[in-house]
Amino acid sequence: MKNLTVEEARARMLAGAGRLEAETVALEAAAVGRVVAADLRSLRDQPPFRASAMDGYAVRFADADGRAATLTVAGESAAGRGYGTVLQPGQAVRIFTGAALPEGADTVVIQEEAVREGEAVTVGPLSEASGNVRPRGGDFREGETLLAAGLALDPWRLSLAASAGAASLTLARSPRVAIFGGGDELVAPGETPGPWQIFESTTLTLAHLVRGWGGTPLPQPRLADRLEAIVEAIRNIDCDLILTVGGASVGDHDLVRPALAQLGLELTVASIAMRPGKPTFFGTLADGRRVLGLAGNPASAMVGAELFLRSILLQMQGADPSPRLERARLTAPMKPNTPREHWVRAGLSSGDDGALLVRPFPEEDSSLVSVFARADALLRRPPSAPAAAAGEVVEVLRLPRL
Repeated sequence: MKNLTVEEARARMLAGAGRLEAETVALEAAAVGRVVAADLRSLRDQPPFRASAMDGYAVRFADADGRAATLTVAGESAAGRGYGTVLQPGQAVRIFTGAALPEGADTVVIQEEAVREGEAVTVGPLSEASGNVRPRGGDFREGETLLAAGLALDPWRLSLAASAGAASLTLARSPRVAIFGGGDELVAPGETPGPWQIFESTTLTLAHLVRGWGGTPLPQPRLADRLEAIVEAIRNIDCDLILTVGGASVGDHDLVRPALAQLGLELTVASIAMRPGKPTFFGTLADGRRVLGLAGNPASAMVGAELFLRSILLQMQGADPSPRLERARLTAPMKPNTPREHWVRAGLSSGDDGALLVRPFPEEDSSLVSVFARADALLRRPPSAPAAAAGEVVEVLRLPRL
């Protein structure tokens, strides 16, 4: 259980993560990040009729095939209000973008290419049928799978569900994550710190990450550095995952693990051969609640969240939990690595040839929040990796940035 590789640790965590049940959620309440639990299929074609792609005139191509023609304007078709009569030879219908094409029409002449005089319009010569017409089912067809189970929702996928008329979605239940952080050295932003205290920032960040990965964060009051207080704070919290920050190591003031031991903690991951974040642990309490413990330094906790918390939450919801690593070229050399896998905060850019470039940041102290705020990615250095020259290809894990 000690000094596991990142891959071994993740595999053990995922094996113990479990799977949450599905629930029906109204579309307007379906939050970004939540995971689809059952395929969403379209109930009809979209658009459900041939539609105009431009403002202009709906005509029969045969009336102006290779020649100009003056046609009688028989009516109008607007979005939401169609022309309900079959278009006859020699007729045209004024039509607007998104409106249904009248039966009998097959082409739309844009208004800039038509000359209107009273109830007559001159068009042509035309050289192509079906111009400026959106076909029925051009976006999607009846019965087509629009959202497959396992997809995480984003604004564009929610828009697709709405365009299909879905009033609700079947989603995996949102994992409830109780977030515990603390230590006598920490105060909340806005409070007045003592001479030996700093502001706590990590639990706020984790709450936002949990929400973005489909979970429901349950922030808890800060834990005091007293064993009994930690035990009582965690004992009765109702959640799917207990997430602790700090107190994970073996110092005299690292009391989280001893407190969890009193609640029957059975570890499957005791430590990980990585930096930052070696003290990261995972296990199950006697009552079945799962616990992920992150190291206390901000960078250590954030790396642990990106590598493990995200995967656990996605596994619980039935989504692909694998980190999405990309390949990038180094813009600067790197020293040989230690026996522990190293995740280096880094910046991304594009080369003149369009290739993804990565610049490792020199600041490696795991307490530096400003470095993480500037980073676009985590650069993976395998255990005992040799020195790398600028231009070599490495693996990176892109961080979410607007």
